[in-house]
Amino acid sequence: MEHAFYKFGRSVLALIAFITVLLTGTLPVMAGNIVAVRTWPADDYTRITLEHDGNVHAKHFLLANPDRLVVDVDGTELNATLKELISKIQPDDPYIQQVRVGQLNPKTVRLVFDLKTAVNPQVFSLAPIDKYKHRLVLDLYPKEPLDPIATLIMKGEWKNDPEPVQVAASTPKKSIIDAPSRKTSLSEEPLKDAEKMQLKRMVTIVVDPGHGGEDSGAIGARGSKEKDVVLAIGKRLKAKIEQQPNMRVVMTRNADFFVPLGTRVQKARAVQADLFISIHADAFVQPTARGSSVFVLSEKGASSTAARWLAKRENAADLIGGVNIKKHDRQLASVLLDLSTTAQIKNSMKLGNAVLNEMGGINRLHKGSVEQAAFAVLKAPDIPSILVETAFISNPEEEAKLNNDAHQENIANAILNGVKKYFAKNPPRVRNGMI
Repeated sequence: MEHAFYKFGRSVLALIAFITVLLTGTLPVMAGNIVAVRTWPADDYTRITLEHDGNVHAKHFLLANPDRLVVDVDGTELNATLKELISKIQPDDPYIQQVRVGQLNPKTVRLVFDLKTAVNPQVFSLAPIDKYKHRLVLDLYPKEPLDPIATLIMKGEWKNDPEPVQVAASTPKKSIIDAPSRKTSLSEEPLKDAEKMQLKRMVTIVVDPGHGGEDSGAIGARGSKEKDVVLAIGKRLKAKIEQQPNMRVVMTRNADFFVPLGTRVQKARAVQADLFISIHADAFVQPTARGSSVFVLSEKGASSTAARWLAKRENAADLIGGVNIKKHDRQLASVLLDLSTTAQIKNSMKLGNAVLNEMGGINRLHKGSVEQAAFAVLKAPDIPSILVETAFISNPEEEAKLNNDAHQENIANAILNGVKKYFAKNPPRVRNGMI
């Protein structure tokens, strides 16, 4: 009897669907469920991500006096997960004061964001990829775009010292006890007199911790996330560069948020960077893979199958992290990413060799030479750019080292020493009006 009743119920539902098609020409759409909400506040912008299982769409509009953003999410119902968004808005969020959520009608949930300042919102959807289902993304950018140099000056992070300074690439040699009790040199060795830098102006170095936000990067066997490890190393490197005379540093991200690959390149060009250093922690399907690597851009193809595979994986960051694809964005990206020059690659190779030699003093090298591949993040046409794979986070032993404070210090020192030796042999060109 139960089986017959079940079959009858299915027949009724099929009949209703058939009648709906006859009357409207469309099939009935099942409501989607919000399965996760995440917030990513940053100075650059705040991102809100609503992950769902499909059939969810959004409309939005702005209100003034006071500033508010209203987002109507169609095709879903208010549930406990969506209510969590209220508690996830942090007090120090630069753009959002608070959020209110409610059921506007049986098929629509309304989100009202009370804003701290006027914003330029971008609302878009992302198809399922990697570990994520469908995502509805709300990016809240400031209405008045931030000037990168003005922001750094306001924070006191933009040094100006036009006086020529001779910089010896050395500090007192130190030693530390590395886990579990192994002595390791910090590798801050003095250069020969012939290798001392002559910096006739301030040089700007952009440090680019890979991944961030929705894009975790590679994940180690113990759960370490690449985005966290490389951010920690990037901050250490930033602190060391700031201690150098006539050097200043800009980070593409200084917290856990996602920066599209093209935006990283644009940030470097906006501050007229002299060098661009992207920091990563490699992964491979075999946990035995190990060692440090340095990569530069290639115009003619990858230097190895592994380099090609890695570049493909790193270039997928935009798909995982989530980028709002617009026609003008694609055109801008095309212009930026097609202007790479032979001179840029030549200088990048010099920088890469200097850094790789230093990395070899603190870790095994995966390959004894700088490799090349078509990394999108290295395609600034006029800036020597390298991508440093500090180690394999997929290797349990190297994962442990990457989480060790002492080893992170060693990596930062190795990169800095490589930069110093590069400038010793390749002084930065003088720029009119630039200090």
